[in-house]
Amino acid sequence: MGIFLTSSDDVVALRNGADALMRQILSAFGVNGLYWMGGVFFMGFLIVFLIQRKYWEEIEVHGDYLLLMMGESLIWSIVLYYFMSNVHVLLMNPNGSMLVQQVTLAVGAGIYEEFLFRVLLIAGIAGILGFILQWTETMKKGMSMILAAGIFSSFHFIGEYGDFFSFNVFMVRFLAGIVLGTLYFMRGFGITAWAHAIYDLIVLTRMTTQ
Repeated sequence: MGIFLTSSDDVVALRNGADALMRQILSAFGVNGLYWMGGVFFMGFLIVFLIQRKYWEEIEVHGDYLLLMMGESLIWSIVLYYFMSNVHVLLMNPNGSMLVQQVTLAVGAGIYEEFLFRVLLIAGIAGILGFILQWTETMKKGMSMILAAGIFSSFHFIGEYGDFFSFNVFMVRFLAGIVLGTLYFMRGFGITAWAHAIYDLIVLTRMTTQ
């Protein structure tokens, strides 16, 4: 909904690391519309939703768990915020004048950057390393987390709207990728995604109020 409330001109400018990569992937398949990314995620959600229907009787959803997850994610986001502040992070200023656009970018980055760079990329790199090298599970996970953190940081500098490259900024985001990767292995995707998203919202709130 946040994407569709954003004007076409601003959608072109709104961009983060995962966004830049996914738009390039969609363009390779001839899909160039401004709103296709949101549509692809929505279709993916519907497909997973329909596949999961046959397991509904076996699954019990605990609403109190979701509240606890949000609370824990808030704590981790504050930890991440102070960590980034202490290494003199150059905070990204989301493009666009409407607050809904900035909130959409912040929450979107938390959710699908973590899905892309932590869930998919770490699993993919670990699979490749496991196929080529006979490493232990811990070694594979550790190395794949480091490589994924480097790729995560690099993609913030890609594209017309990417940041100008700076080694210091690269290292700050690389270290953030290590922290988020460690949190992903310790607490799973849900906590990590919301910690990232809430961290971005904290940064957005401070920028807006200042």
